[in-house]
Amino acid sequence: MATVTSRSAADERSGPRGWSSTGRAGRAATGSRVNGAVRRRAPYLLLGVLLVVACAGAGVYVATQAGNRVTVLALARAVTVGQVLAGQDLRQVSISVDSGLDVVTASESTTVVGTTMAYPAPAGTLLSRGLLGVAEVPAAGSAITAVGLKDGQFPPSLTPGTHVLVLISPPASTGTSTASVAAPRTVRAVVTDVQARQSEQTTVMSLELPEAGARELAGASAAQVSVVAVGGGR
Repeated sequence: MATVTSRSAADERSGPRGWSSTGRAGRAATGSRVNGAVRRRAPYLLLGVLLVVACAGAGVYVATQAGNRVTVLALARAVTVGQVLAGQDLRQVSISVDSGLDVVTASESTTVVGTTMAYPAPAGTLLSRGLLGVAEVPAAGSAITAVGLKDGQFPPSLTPGTHVLVLISPPASTGTSTASVAAPRTVRAVVTDVQARQSEQTTVMSLELPEAGARELAGASAAQVSVVAVGGGR
């Protein structure tokens, strides 16, 4: 005799044999946790992608900027007004092309060697066409005077083109108290030449300064004069 096994309505609702509502609930919870983890990791993955793109873009920018440079001429040593430029007076430096400076490129070196300096300039100055030509020193309203100085009256590293302050002290007078000594007068000037005279232990410095200051400096004794280097451009 055949045996018939019947399933209750509850068994029909529970799904295929061996499944249970508890099993389905467990699998649903597991899937929910996986999906939640993926959703939580998504912002970090996106951030990582953006960082990679940003770094790549920065590398391209740096490489582009490094390539946008040009080799120009600079003074290898100090030059004086009226000096004829030689190849040894120049060196090559690399600068950014968007610097906006009026410079002479290295490929133009043959056009400037043999030309005359219109102004004095210290070593390291970028060479420009404006520095070349007929001597422009002294300028209108200015004069050039020379003064012999001892060590300690000026910085030993002064070169042509350096901007300085000339301090002219009043002449010393006997019987004058220290409290009543007047402050030294200061005059702005530009060094045009420096010549050391070892036999006399004196350095003769030529200075371009306003005419009134030049007359006052010419009438002062060397002991009254001191020179201080300052910043500034022509």
